Amino acid sequence: MLFSCSQPGKPIKTDTYFDLAGYFSREAERLSRLNPDILKTVSRNGEQEQKKLRVTNWKNELELFELSDINKPAWRDSYSVKQSGSSVSYLSNDPKLRTREIKIDFDDAKKVKHILIVNKSDNALYTSDETLNYFPDSAYSIDKRQHVVLIGNNDYLVQGKLKF
Repeated sequence: MLFSCSQPGKPIKTDTYFDLAGYFSREAERLSRLNPDILKTVSRNGEQEQKKLRVTNWKNELELFELSDINKPAWRDSYSVKQSGSSVSYLSNDPKLRTREIKIDFDDAKKVKHILIVNKSDNALYTSDETLNYFPDSAYSIDKRQHVVLIGNNDYLVQGKLKF
């Protein structure tokens, strides 16, 4: 009779691309601890409102960024990776994927300086284009344009400027 000392292992998650979900999860925790003031501007179809506030749920606030993570097993070969200087870009090879582009700029210390995300989704009834920008310790923006058949167009812009 043979016995083995090894136990069946759990699959280890290895990220093929930059871990966007992990990064924004850590940012949400960090910003919750730091609790900065935010000058938040929200506009819908040109009507604008601005408030100074404190975000009570950073996980919610950064959710669209985190949901743009492209590290799914089915998408392992779905993005082309381009490295240029201190930037890395991930470009979708499949026009059906929601996240079309992610570009990350790093500073000299290899810390994230800027993240750009371009999302697009469409079907027979709906088209949506999103451009997300994140500058750690500085600002973030969500620019969303959508067209819904029979309802029309809506443009949304959310900008947050962090004040420490």
